[in-house]
Amino acid sequence: MTVARVLPNVTGLDKQFDYLVPTRFTDSVEVGSMVRVELHGRRIGGWVVALDPPDALEPDGLKEIAKVTGHGPSAALVELSEWAAVRWAARRRHFMITGSPERAVPRVPASRRTGAVVEPRSPASSAILESGGGVLRLPPTSDPMPAVLSAAAMGPTLAVVPSVDQAMLLGARLRRSGLAVAVMPHDWPAAAGGVDVVVGARAAAWAPCPGLRCVVVVDEHDEALQEEGSPTWHARDVLIERARRADAAVLLVSPAPTLTALEWGPLTKPPIERERAGWPIVDVIDRSDDEPWKRSLVTSELIRHLRDPERTVVCISNTTGRARLLACRQCREIARCERCDAAVILDDAGDLVCLRCDTVRPPVCLACGAGRFANLRPGVTRLREELEAAANRPAVLVTGAGDERPEPAGVYVGTEAALHRVDRADTVAFLDFDREILAPRYRAAEQAMALLVRAARLVGPRARGGRILVQTFQPHHEVVQAALHADPGRLVESERERRRMLGLPPYGAYAEISGAGSDEFVASIPPADGVVIVGGDGEYVARADDWLVLGRTIGAGVRPSGARLRIAVDPAR
Repeated sequence: MTVARVLPNVTGLDKQFDYLVPTRFTDSVEVGSMVRVELHGRRIGGWVVALDPPDALEPDGLKEIAKVTGHGPSAALVELSEWAAVRWAARRRHFMITGSPERAVPRVPASRRTGAVVEPRSPASSAILESGGGVLRLPPTSDPMPAVLSAAAMGPTLAVVPSVDQAMLLGARLRRSGLAVAVMPHDWPAAAGGVDVVVGARAAAWAPCPGLRCVVVVDEHDEALQEEGSPTWHARDVLIERARRADAAVLLVSPAPTLTALEWGPLTKPPIERERAGWPIVDVIDRSDDEPWKRSLVTSELIRHLRDPERTVVCISNTTGRARLLACRQCREIARCERCDAAVILDDAGDLVCLRCDTVRPPVCLACGAGRFANLRPGVTRLREELEAAANRPAVLVTGAGDERPEPAGVYVGTEAALHRVDRADTVAFLDFDREILAPRYRAAEQAMALLVRAARLVGPRARGGRILVQTFQPHHEVVQAALHADPGRLVESERERRRMLGLPPYGAYAEISGAGSDEFVASIPPADGVVIVGGDGEYVARADDWLVLGRTIGAGVRPSGARLRIAVDPAR
């Protein structure tokens, strides 16, 4: 008589229960199988996470498994989910859902592996994989396809890219080359049966890949590889641990590898001439002598590009609305809320609005009574009007609202969403780049570099004539200099020194705990050596030297009934 330990697929429940495996299901139940069981009088789904565990209950009196739904995550992924639940202080159920098929898979098809060796392969990628793994830095406009082909030549490969669209495109190219490919999540059964390459976005880190030999992470620097919601798991970290357990090689490919990647494995980079040719021309517009009270973000250098009817110009500013920071032109006092003293914004109706307490008042200075304000931080709505006037042609506004592509135009202005929704450009201008490099986030420099990488792909290599304009009061900042010299390595040493000094990832474990019930939750966490938790009023930061120590400590806390906690371990922002 076999006893199966089942993890129920029930929100908020993180317990496991023992069930008896009926004789009719003996051949179909294995670790990872998706089953239906009875719990508290109702039929629910779940996963078999162990068979005949040492501490199993006696079979007498156990309820039987009611139904075997089909195949689920492999035994290796079930074990990996236990590690991930500790690593990100999360419920194991989340990772089991990510690793399960969208629809029931009663039978896994036969393997379709070809074992073909397809050209062109990347000699550098092959060398890295044969040595056990590492980091490959490529110019932004380089094709990652040869790196994936190098991995596929060594055996079953799992390739993860930042977006579903990229996965579909890469999968189609690999199929045309003659390889058997499964694009996740729709091809889950084929991936479980066995193919040459399994391709997908972030969730594909949990995709089936029998006989895994190689893992390739394309654009390792991209934030899309990390889950935004809780748990904030990162595909790169999951794949590194998964490959370690499977004795598989890992290749991290990126134009600007993160410090976490560089601390994990050795770096291989192309010759200077090739890397420089793969970047566009970068023009740094030094505004350090400008007086922000009198000068617009629409500089003379930018106007020259805007007025060229042959050029498509994309202007980026991550400030929404009309004005995010105002100052009185007469007394130069910052416009603040009369109730809570927070800075106010200017809405489309011309009123001053406080985002903290929702107070609305006419545009009048509280200090001197004047009614004219300098717009120190204009939003994209206001910038659109200025750019249209400067370019003498229409400008299309592009923000994160909606998923549709913008209508064709010669000038676009918007948040960084424009870098994803515009197909091609001749010039990308960052109107206020200091907002990115000086953002109050410890990864601000890496994230600013990622924006430049995205812009470089939009305008193409320097041979095509594409340009990136960087308007800044910090022309000597390491991010600006790294882009100017087409050398992302210039960013690494300063970033490494800062993180080490502050004990931030990858040199320490870091987590944020917030939301309703967080005060009670933090109070319930037992003290642990090497773990420090500070904060209050629903906002806490937890730090430790080791990720698993931090995860176990946070996981020991008791969630209050009805709490809406957010536990963000190593959050992106």
